Amino acid sequence: MSILQESKIDFNRLFFPKSIGIIGASWDPAGGGFFFRAMKDKFRGPMYLFNPRLAGKELLGHKVYNSILDISEPIDYVILAVPSRLVPKLLEEVGQRNVPFCTIFSSGFREVGNKTLENQTIQVARKYNIRIIGPNCIGVYNPKGGLHFAFEQSRKSGNFGGIFQSGGIAQNISQLIVSYGLHASKLISIGNSLDLSPVEFLEYFLTDEHTKIIGLYIENLRSIEQGRKFMEIVKKCNLNRKPVILWRAGYGEATKKAILSHTGGLAGNNEIWKAVGKQTGSCIASNSNELAALASAFNLTRLPNTRNVGVIGIGGGSTIEAIDILEKYNLKIPQLSEKTMNKMKRFIPDVNTNLTNPIDLGGMGIQPNIYYRTILALDNDPNISSIIFVKDPERFGGFEEILNELGYKGLDLNREFIRYISKAKSACTKPMYCVMLKINEGFEEYKSRYKFKLKLLNRNVPVFDSLELTGSILDKLNSYREFLQKHGKFPKNEINNSHNNPF
Repeated sequence: MSILQESKIDFNRLFFPKSIGIIGASWDPAGGGFFFRAMKDKFRGPMYLFNPRLAGKELLGHKVYNSILDISEPIDYVILAVPSRLVPKLLEEVGQRNVPFCTIFSSGFREVGNKTLENQTIQVARKYNIRIIGPNCIGVYNPKGGLHFAFEQSRKSGNFGGIFQSGGIAQNISQLIVSYGLHASKLISIGNSLDLSPVEFLEYFLTDEHTKIIGLYIENLRSIEQGRKFMEIVKKCNLNRKPVILWRAGYGEATKKAILSHTGGLAGNNEIWKAVGKQTGSCIASNSNELAALASAFNLTRLPNTRNVGVIGIGGGSTIEAIDILEKYNLKIPQLSEKTMNKMKRFIPDVNTNLTNPIDLGGMGIQPNIYYRTILALDNDPNISSIIFVKDPERFGGFEEILNELGYKGLDLNREFIRYISKAKSACTKPMYCVMLKINEGFEEYKSRYKFKLKLLNRNVPVFDSLELTGSILDKLNSYREFLQKHGKFPKNEINNSHNNPF
């Protein structure tokens, strides 16, 4: 529970403010000037700048005022970017203007042992009923509301909501998810979470129609009571088909010390956090890439019905590697049905191929139509619940020369594979995942991989860069499905083939 008295919070004025103020705005790109530059061409309402040293002057075409008390217009949201010792005094002025929300960018509070300053700050917030984000944070990213906390953030809004105790990680995730075909609904950097905690924002996400998937980066929670409420709301989100992906830092001793100096909290026992994941149905991620990849899988396709996986590899060695890795992540590689095997024998010769699961297409794998028919065969197999196919698009250039010799003149293999995989995706009822291997680091190879990945993501096919990551993602997807089954929430009664509500 927050330190302020518990009540229903109207977050609309935070996420969709009609006007905002930046106290401490300056030419300094690392202070208040950072927020101004990040939003100056994106936020459509009035943006008021305050700094007594620049009062009466202009900052990139915006007038700078001495104090927030110098204007009479209402302000919904203020960012306080000043030295920490000035925070209580300036927060008093913010309160006198009846501003409901304030992000405190300043550091120098509990994380450095300055609890007295924290207490003074929260006393002012209580006096005026200001809800605080932070301190020691960068606040809110909501592209639909024009709020940004980084220069190169997408203006496109999506369905991924996030709560992060690190501003740097919040910025990284906001851009990393885009590379996985995902966009943010709202992301919040909460820092020390003196007042508003993950609990209040999770309660908001639970009923927010624009948020379907939730990511968390948590270093610590402030109290046992807050921990109990956290578990309750996380479980509620998961049971309401809003999967929570929890990246919990602090597994090593050095990390625990870093957390103490970062947000001023204790990291907690690792086994407790693992139990939190199991009891609440949360997916535990170990890094930012896994968090973004898992969110992408939730976003682009439906949950698998079982742990049975059908795999299409690109060579005998790679199929053996696939078995080792996928079984390590509690996935099963079942025998294909006799009907499926007989069907594939009609279009795949028995020379340099292997039609058992995992399937090795050998040289036939360079033909997009053969790949298409193989995917459809796996989709119709009753022993298979999800399909993994391994591709190496950076080799397409060399294969095109071979196909030219066989009479396929001028064939763009990248485009053809995308076309046939798209056809398979449209016809398939089971989730598909692409493992796109990286073999070389050349520019042309990178370009081929990038083009292939982008096209597949646009067609709702998740793309991962290793079997290891794919195995981890499918393990977590199945664990979430098993959690829902345990509570009678899977499968859903309605038809669930919608991109907007895929699982």
